[in-house]
Amino acid sequence: MTSIFDESGQVIPCTVIEAGPCYVTQIRTKERDGYEAVQLGFGEKKERLVSKPLRGHFAKAGAKLARVVREFRGNGIAEMQPGQEFTVDRVFAKGDVVKVVGTSKGRGFQGVVKRHHFGGGARTHGQSDRMRAPGSIGSSSYPSRVFKGQRMAGRMGGTQITVRNLTVVGVIADSNLLLIKGSVPGAVNGVVEIHKLTTQQ
Repeated sequence: MTSIFDESGQVIPCTVIEAGPCYVTQIRTKERDGYEAVQLGFGEKKERLVSKPLRGHFAKAGAKLARVVREFRGNGIAEMQPGQEFTVDRVFAKGDVVKVVGTSKGRGFQGVVKRHHFGGGARTHGQSDRMRAPGSIGSSSYPSRVFKGQRMAGRMGGTQITVRNLTVVGVIADSNLLLIKGSVPGAVNGVVEIHKLTTQQ
């Protein structure tokens, strides 16, 4: 993340995302695949790290060996061609509203205080090891079980997160960089999907 100044001098915290160039690696059609979508490849990968079937897949489309491949549904797919290149300024412009899908940072196995913001137990009255414990997890004789979905300790993070209604505050075409107001899910150098929204959702 970084921050920039707008025309009025206000500081805007924003995330810098490398969003291109992307190459069309396949066009999904309703007749052949049952749905319409475009498959885009991003980043470059060494040839020795790409399997032979994938090499043939990229060669057939006339695209570079991509590190990440994702499918997107939407309008305008009929006009796209395999091997076509998309740069950031061709898709996005300043003021666009987008949603960003990414995988949140994995936090490992965490207790209830960190994972669910429990307050913990009392700090006095003789207890010495229950400050961050969850406490009781169920009723007694009825229903004599623990309800599903009870908040407990467990694995935290590492899940798909979608942040909607983010604003594009800048496009740096030379470097294929996108400046998005606010934060997006995931760690530094993580991979995210950026979807352009026609209206706020």
